[in-house]
Amino acid sequence: MNLRSLVPLRDRGSAARTNSGVFGSLQREVDRLFDDFARGFSGLALPGDGELVPRMDVGETDNQIEISLEMPGLERKDVDISLDDNVLTIRGEKKIEKQDEDKNKNKNYHVVERGYGVFYRALQLPPGIDPSQIQATMSNGVLKITIPKPAQSEAKKIEVKDETTQEARQAA
Repeated sequence: MNLRSLVPLRDRGSAARTNSGVFGSLQREVDRLFDDFARGFSGLALPGDGELVPRMDVGETDNQIEISLEMPGLERKDVDISLDDNVLTIRGEKKIEKQDEDKNKNKNYHVVERGYGVFYRALQLPPGIDPSQIQATMSNGVLKITIPKPAQSEAKKIEVKDETTQEARQAA
C-alpha cells in the first residue's frame, strides 16, 4: 500500500475558499497540518524534529544489493559513505546557498520549505561484504550504491561413523 494514498490533500485550486463559522479556523488548522505532513514525502524530508532524512530504496538481485537515495541539490563532495562492522553509513550535508547580498537585501520570503543541515542513514548489511567491491555513483541528485553479495557458503554433509570401526582402524 502506498502511504501517499493515505494522506488527504486539499484541492489546491480552492485557495480562495473561505471557511466561516465556528469550525472555520479549526478546518484551516487541520488543512495546514495535513499539508505539512504531506510536504515531507519528497526529496530530503524534514520529520517532526527537523532532521534531514534522504528518501531511500533498497533492493537486491541474486548477486548484489542496490541502494538508491534521493539527494536533491547535493554533489558528490557533499556525501560520505563508510562501512564499519557490517554497517553502511551514508552521511551528507546540505548547505545553505550563498547568494549575492546586494540582490537579496530587500527580499521578503513568503514561503520557506527547503531544509538544510547534516543527515545520515545507516543500514545493517550481511556479514562478509568486501568494502573494496562497493561502488557508488551520483547523478542528477540520486546516489546509487551497488554492493556485491558475499559468496554463500555451501552446506557440507558430515558423515557419522561408528565408534567401534574408528577404534579398530587406530589399533591396526
